[in-house]
Amino acid sequence: MIVELGHFCVVIACLLAFLQVVLPSIGLKQNNAQLMASASSLAYGVFVFTLLGFLALIHAFVTDDFSVGYVASHSNTRLPLQFKVSALWSAHEGSFLLWTLVMSIWTMMVARFSAPLTTDMRARVLICLAALGFGFYLFLLLTSNPFERALPFYPAEGADLNPLLQDFGLIVHPPLLYMGYVGLSVPFAFAIASLWGNTLDVSWARWSRPWTNLAWAFLTMGITLGSWWAYYELGWGGWWFWDAVENASFVPWLIATALIHSLAATEKRGVFKSWTVLLAIFGFSFSLLGAFLVRSGVLTSVHAFAVDPERGAAILMFLVPVIGGSLLLYGARAWDLRSRVTFKRSGRESF
Repeated sequence: MIVELGHFCVVIACLLAFLQVVLPSIGLKQNNAQLMASASSLAYGVFVFTLLGFLALIHAFVTDDFSVGYVASHSNTRLPLQFKVSALWSAHEGSFLLWTLVMSIWTMMVARFSAPLTTDMRARVLICLAALGFGFYLFLLLTSNPFERALPFYPAEGADLNPLLQDFGLIVHPPLLYMGYVGLSVPFAFAIASLWGNTLDVSWARWSRPWTNLAWAFLTMGITLGSWWAYYELGWGGWWFWDAVENASFVPWLIATALIHSLAATEKRGVFKSWTVLLAIFGFSFSLLGAFLVRSGVLTSVHAFAVDPERGAAILMFLVPVIGGSLLLYGARAWDLRSRVTFKRSGRESF
């Protein structure tokens, strides 16, 4: 029963994310401040129901509910408690539930700490984040549901967690990495909201900068811990094996590093507007591309979660409008992104 309630909570979170897109959008069109403000309240609701669904699946792991197919495939009664909990994100379905939870956390944090923003700007940012979240929920519920029961026949004992994953690294590495990956959606949302509202002044860079720093810090910790884990765990290739999926996490980190410096230049000098917006778009776009590589089966890797081409196609259907639409909007506003501030080619901005 708890598993079904968890599934229902995730469905409600999906519906609330949809409302978080629709109602504030109507508010923007009608200049209705109350509808625009609903984006913040709905962000809290999405987080609460996603967390409840997440806790329901943890309960299934802790209580050895092997009637749930995902639990039966990745746990057993002898597994220590800490690995029963972390086994939730050890494979595709559960890890994507973690992804949606992290997305709801970032969205809630933006709703909580965005008081200095104008009402319409805050609504646009939260609409962008909610639209991304809604797409993630649809993918989870339609292609990767971790709550499915293995009825009427299910094993009395689970298949156990992969021995290579029974390590402290599994407990901390994926959550930190996801906080970095998904955290890059916040500067992405600020960039899209600024393009959408045609408010491309230095203020958007000032608002985006703390979120970018935080996402970069999480991504740095995630990659560092992953490298440490790979170094001492046999079969994972040492510090850096140039595995395709390892590179897929490193590229967003490089872009985020460049974005941090570019945001500083845009905020303080008003330069690099076009470059900064493009970096914000590419940072999260490459995070999505990394998710596609891990979950599509396109590449063979020890880090790959899934080899189902249908899931890969579903992610691709999400990638195309998100990345393509963002670049089209960027192209439409390109003229407004010209920097009207000059600087020396030998100055610090160039470096």
